[in-house]
Amino acid sequence: MKLPAIRAGFVGFGEVNTPREIIERKCAAAARLLKRQGVELVPTAPVSDDPAGSGVERACRELAAGDFDLLVLCVAGWIPSHAVIAVADRFAHKPMLLWGLSGWRERGRWVTTADQAGTGALRGTMQDLGYCFKYVFDRLGAAPDVAKILDFARAAGAAARLRGARIGMMGCRDMNLYATGHDTVSLRGTVGQEVECFEMLEMVQRIEKLDPARVRATVREMRRRWKFLKPAPDSVLRQAAELYLAVSAKARERGYGAVSLKDVDGVKKLLGFPPAPVFQMLADVDGLCTIPENDALGAVTQLMVRGVTGQIGAYLEFYEFLSGGVLMGVPDYVPAEVVAGRVTVLPTAFGSLELGLVNVSKVRPGRVTLCRLGCSGGRYRLHLASGMAKRPRKWEEAGWAPPAPQLPSLEIALDSPLEDFAERVLGQHYIVSYGDNRGALADLCRLLGVEVV
Repeated sequence: MKLPAIRAGFVGFGEVNTPREIIERKCAAAARLLKRQGVELVPTAPVSDDPAGSGVERACRELAAGDFDLLVLCVAGWIPSHAVIAVADRFAHKPMLLWGLSGWRERGRWVTTADQAGTGALRGTMQDLGYCFKYVFDRLGAAPDVAKILDFARAAGAAARLRGARIGMMGCRDMNLYATGHDTVSLRGTVGQEVECFEMLEMVQRIEKLDPARVRATVREMRRRWKFLKPAPDSVLRQAAELYLAVSAKARERGYGAVSLKDVDGVKKLLGFPPAPVFQMLADVDGLCTIPENDALGAVTQLMVRGVTGQIGAYLEFYEFLSGGVLMGVPDYVPAEVVAGRVTVLPTAFGSLELGLVNVSKVRPGRVTLCRLGCSGGRYRLHLASGMAKRPRKWEEAGWAPPAPQLPSLEIALDSPLEDFAERVLGQHYIVSYGDNRGALADLCRLLGVEVV
């Protein structure tokens, strides 16, 4: 998924006694830097502390005419705080980036406009006023910290998109689990999602009305997309294709960004087959975040990860703690986005289920970020960690028909001590993204009022 463009309001500041051309030059260079990073700007000319306040009024008017997710307050020199606050307060409902620029070298010496005097006078004041902002400052002679700026900008865009996003939930509380549930009101009020429940009966009724030609075409598409290690009968694929088409139609109608299904006590128990290929198609064809077992907060975590990275946010669960790391895998599916090579499936049996399809693909190694949202007493927190993932040792889960499959999995060497990580674990499902995305996720949590642990 390609992230939507970041839209930012941009206003520079410099004291009335500083030569105007210097302030304009420095602010223009900062604006060009953001544009090169793909940020779309709603700009206005720099503001000074002129006694009449005409620059403040002009800037507020021009910014208000645009649409943006965050406001960049670019301090290019000393500026009495009132001029900046007069602009910022008009947009106090928006996330803000307080960005202090720095001096330059000229004819063998450094020249400064006292940018950090300006930001130093502002940071505490903005905090006391309750603004939601991030403070970034340039260092003399060093390049701007673009990563920090972009982390916050992506987080601001994600926070705006998360508000009102919908998650589709077929059934409720699979296996009577505790860690997968959610509180409707606090979730909506804090992170912003709406979890909509729909019944399995509705899906069965939709299946009864499906065009058989569409079902056959979906079965053919499954065979085209996946590599089968053993022949799979059409009957197995047809069951999955029917449920996929029913859930897919519901997701389109309601605009779901993520879907979870009642797995063990639902599809497996009542319909008689594992829903792994259903999740696989919802993820790979429809581009939805998917997670089993009615894991509402797992789905919310996926939407948070997607919001700041554009990645699908695959789920993995713990199988073993290792020396310095974890063995994580899944007993059903992983999205094609995280697969090394082609999606590979195996018709096999597990427990009381006679035959189903399990994804046995290899998961891509590399640097990863792990996270999981939890809630305690109405307060939300995100457990956030990073590590280096590699191909796992040979292992198997007991209960599969012999020879037991090697499930999609990774061994992850954590950057933090295992004991510290284990003491913060919030559930069995964690969301994986590639790269070190802790900065952007932490910024998103700050904007949402979620604690990072």
